[in-house]
Formats: sequence, structure tokens, C-alpha cells
Amino acid sequence: MFPARFGDTDPVDFANPKPSRFAVHGIDAARFQKSINWNTARRNGVNFAFLKATEGGDLLDPSFKSHWRGAGRAGMYRGAYHFYYFCTAPEVQAAWFIRNVPRSAGALPPVLDMEWNPFSPTCAHVRPPAAEVRAQMRKWLRIVEAHYGQRPIIYTTPKFFSENGLGLFQGYDFWLRTTAKTPAEAYPGQNWTFWQYTATGSVRGIVGEVDLNAFGGSAAAWDAWVARRAAP
Repeated sequence: MFPARFGDTDPVDFANPKPSRFAVHGIDAARFQKSINWNTARRNGVNFAFLKATEGGDLLDPSFKSHWRGAGRAGMYRGAYHFYYFCTAPEVQAAWFIRNVPRSAGALPPVLDMEWNPFSPTCAHVRPPAAEVRAQMRKWLRIVEAHYGQRPIIYTTPKFFSENGLGLFQGYDFWLRTTAKTPAEAYPGQNWTFWQYTATGSVRGIVGEVDLNAFGGSAAAWDAWVARRAAP
């Protein structure tokens, strides 16, 4: 376990508990992080990395394969995430994720990234009612869990969480984005496993800004969680 020696170009003075109170930190990365020295990043406190793999039913992040290999060679815990589109069937999206993300020993559970997408020229205005959102999520989650033998993690934002009743998903680990408030303030009453607390992090070994994340427990709790949830 390496202590976090991170910076932040736009820091927030969070209420307690502050991110620094947590023992285990990591990053998430995508094509925007074009240059990562994974060994240096790990020594400076990146104990895990969630890596963007796929979007919708036909988009593969161009940096996924190199990020996956680099994190693995550095001995870092790594997981892959899928950015969901509401204009493609969940079965198609699950199949696309499975096609591109290998089953690797020690991998963290796959992640379903659920947020409204204002940028897609075809999907930006497709916003199903909450019950339909949850139904589509359940289909993706079931297919992916059956393939990898791991119950996926759900990533989301405060707006998406509240508008779609994601608190109804019981028994899932949640990875919550909140960069101005603590999870307790932004998601009252919701349990969480990972907290994405800034998008403007600075880590030695990574060129440019990067998202920083904290695991919601002690170092011993992290070891126990990984032993239970990482791929055999």
C-alpha cells in the first residue's frame, strides 16, 4: 500500500470526512490521460485504477488497451468501466464490453457508468423514465455479472442518482462522483465504496489532470474487499 502524494489544481475544502482521511486512493483514466508512467504513479499513491473501456455498442476507448497493460505491469489493481448509452440496447452494450475487456486474475469488478450524456449527437436527448432506466441497467448488470463472475460496481452522479432512484439497487457497490460535497451530503443515506472527489488531480507520473478517488474504508478493509471482490 502506498500513501497518496497527490496534488489538486482546484482543491475543495470538504466537510469531514475529507478525502485525505481515507487510507486508500486511486485514479480513473481514459483517452484524455495520454501519458502515464504507471510505476511512478503507483509509488506516489495510485493503489487502484478504473479504466474507461467502452461506450454504447461500438466505441472502444483508444487508450484502454495500453492503460490496461500498463497498470497490470505495474502490479496495480485495475478495473474497466462502460459508459452507458440510452440509444443502444443493453444486451448489445454488454456484449461490446465483454468483447473488449478480458477476464484477468486480480481484476476489480466491472463498472457501469450511469450519467446523462449531453454530448452525443444521437443520444443526448434520449432520457427514458426512471423505471426504464433501472430496467435497462438490470439487464446489463445481469449479463456482465454472469460473464465475469463478479457483481459490477455502479458509478453515478448526484443528479442521475436522484432522478432515477438508483438507491433501489441493493447489494451493489457504488462509486459516487461528488466534487463539491462529501458523499453524505450529496447522497444522503447512501452507502458507497468509492468516492470520486476531484477531476483536477495531479499525480507524479501522469501528464495533465486526472480524476482522484478514495476507497471508503481503512487499509485493512481494502485488503478484505479486494480479497472478496477481485477476480480469482
